[in-house]
Amino acid sequence: MTAPDSTLDPKLKKLIRQDVQSMHAYAIQDSAGMVKLDAMENPHRLPAALQAHLGQRLGALALNRYPDGRVNDLRKALADYAQMPEGFDIMLGNGSDELIALLALACDVPGGSVLAPLPGFVMYAMSAQLQGLKFIGVDLTPDFELDEAAMLAAIAEHKPSITYLAYPNNPTANLWDDAVIEKIIEAVGEQGGLVVMDEAYQPFAGKSYASRMTGHGHVLLMRTLSKFGLAGVRLGYMIGPKALIAEIDKVRPPYNISVLNYECALFALEHRDVFEAQAQELISQRGLLFDALGALPGVKAWPSHANMILIRVPDAAHTFDGLRNRKVLVKNISKMHPLLANCLRLTVGTAEENAQLLAALEQSL
Repeated sequence: MTAPDSTLDPKLKKLIRQDVQSMHAYAIQDSAGMVKLDAMENPHRLPAALQAHLGQRLGALALNRYPDGRVNDLRKALADYAQMPEGFDIMLGNGSDELIALLALACDVPGGSVLAPLPGFVMYAMSAQLQGLKFIGVDLTPDFELDEAAMLAAIAEHKPSITYLAYPNNPTANLWDDAVIEKIIEAVGEQGGLVVMDEAYQPFAGKSYASRMTGHGHVLLMRTLSKFGLAGVRLGYMIGPKALIAEIDKVRPPYNISVLNYECALFALEHRDVFEAQAQELISQRGLLFDALGALPGVKAWPSHANMILIRVPDAAHTFDGLRNRKVLVKNISKMHPLLANCLRLTVGTAEENAQLLAALEQSL
């Protein structure tokens, strides 16, 4: 039997946008048999008793029906959890990725653009490109802080429709200066754009922008339950002024949150103490891992406010391959941006996983 041709038929190729053909799909590394420390996941599973309880709840769901009003119970639970201000509303997405895509769709007006600091989360640029919006990247300083002058100049020049500020940032894991953030928010507001505060790593950050949102009608707060401990559930949410959320919500597909997703999320919020304890354990492990990394010759580690640590090694490709050969999977981000030369991103794992990482890293340098 002849294997199917992997080359796209030229007649069909003409149907696909040229810029899409030149893009690279989001890469997910094969992690089978690995200590998986490449995707900022919570390494802790639910305790056995809660697994059984959740299984019973999921088994009783009416999977033959479309999602119902129960999704509004989740919206209320998340609003309470995030201490949503009066006059604001909440929108749910299939992870933050869908919310980012929907924002680009809603704001696709002639001359529209998206601005974000670099290096940063790759989906900001990808969603802009897929929607046909111009993307403006503004380099961080060499120590991964916001370049205030460059950001303000870019905002004045390009008047972006959407400006993303990750708090803390991925992959650098740092919280930027609040005073600089406020200047950026004010500048974007003056020219009529939106600011999205992306708090994907909020459970590990120690502070949030949520309490400062009420003074700005153009600021949205975006979070995910992935880092909370539900990466497999795919549940993101976005909070903002009610009238603004109502407009963006119009482009959301109906039933984008499945009955399984919202029941898992509700269950997790009912047992938030378990997940908060896991987050505190990871924060503790983060401190121990950071100290241990600092003791390794040739390794520079940056302080973290997330569940990842950015390091620079003498040769990222060599070290990454050495770790992978020793069954430890991290993220080689050394080619993502010039500021990340020879950098690797390490997810904070359990005590045992971190010990395996450190042993493998020492042998791989």
